[in-house]
Amino acid sequence: MPIDVESLKSERDRLKTELREVEANQRKLEAELKTLRQKEIRNKREIEALSTLVELHEAKADSAETTAS
Repeated sequence: MPIDVESLKSERDRLKTELREVEANQRKLEAELKTLRQKEIRNKREIEALSTLVELHEAKADSAETTAS
């Protein structure tokens, strides 16, 4: 049974097209991942800043109670 060159070419072209779509989707997902990582970092920084403010407030309140006693 002879190999049909045209069907091989067609299959190759189909796979190339599919590969381009996969690569485009991969780039999109990588961009989304980068955005999510940046958001994660920003949220962690905000949490740290708020924790510091809470600690300062609590330390000030403890100091005020000690001074009042």
